[in-house]
Amino acid sequence: QVQLVESGGGLVQPGGSLRLSCAASGSISSINVMGWDRQAPGKQRESVAFITNVGGTHYADSVRGRFTISRDNVKNTLYLQMHSLNPEDAAVYYCYVLASGIGSWGQGTQVTVSS
Repeated sequence: QVQLVESGGGLVQPGGSLRLSCAASGSISSINVMGWDRQAPGKQRESVAFITNVGGTHYADSVRGRFTISRDNVKNTLYLQMHSLNPEDAAVYYCYVLASGIGSWGQGTQVTVSS
């Protein structure tokens, strides 16, 4: 099993930037995919981005070109660099991994975009 702890959320003005981090521990070697979901109040959870264990990446259309997902395999940490944030990006962001076919999610970190 994999344990995940997110950090880096907070309040940012429209047009600003944030970097989210997700530290993984436990059965790290079995991880195939790491990614980020988000859920805004009253909306369904949506996929933001993910990265495979060979470095392939995928982004939601709404964030492509503004967000960058990356992973540090030495530190066992996943990152989401977010630029040009707008109020529609405000949500709780959840880190997740798929390891041996099993998904694990962190508890989430709040991102608020407001002036």
